[in-house]
Amino acid sequence: MRLGLLGKKLGMTQLYSDNEEVVPVTVVELGPCTILQKKTMDRDRYSAIQIGFGDKREKRCTKPELGHFKKAGVEPKRIIRELRLPPKAEEKFEVGQELKVDMFSAGDYVDVTGTSKGKGFQGVMKRHNFRGFLASHGTHEYFRHGGSIGCRLTPGRVFPGKRMAGRMGNATVTTQNLKVFKVDPERNLIFIKGSIPGPSNAFVTVFQAKKKQKK
Repeated sequence: MRLGLLGKKLGMTQLYSDNEEVVPVTVVELGPCTILQKKTMDRDRYSAIQIGFGDKREKRCTKPELGHFKKAGVEPKRIIRELRLPPKAEEKFEVGQELKVDMFSAGDYVDVTGTSKGKGFQGVMKRHNFRGFLASHGTHEYFRHGGSIGCRLTPGRVFPGKRMAGRMGNATVTTQNLKVFKVDPERNLIFIKGSIPGPSNAFVTVFQAKKKQKK
């Protein structure tokens, strides 16, 4: 069973390891997350739990949302996500239960999903690391162009997925196998070695690693 928690990226800092080495870490305010709803195989044909993170004012909620929160007996939440579980695994959880950062510990490996920083519309050199064209021998206004994108006869079109200029960033990104350096349950903080997707104050989801286990 692979669980996760919602949190907010606070920024990056440095900590010292036991060997007195400087380790860059990302600080994430992780949880507490409240279980709002359970999905069952009998009723919904799949197993999952719905969790919420962050407080939200009632005046900013719609009536259906308020009814949903009232049914769960919790205060309105700002961010809501659904976590898929193996069949019957949702029976281990209860609506209104809080999931906290202490489900992780130092040395664990996690996968972090977030929205990457938006870079706007960018050319092929920045977006795809093209080298650019020759800067001499009569080249004019084509220094940062991408070059030919096809032939008019064969194939007579541009293939889908061709690397061209366009919107860069602002996409859902998952970084896998990041090591948990430290956990502070009192302040609901987790310190993850390295960087994670998104700017500071962005919302992220931290899962137990899918491919790597604690040694």
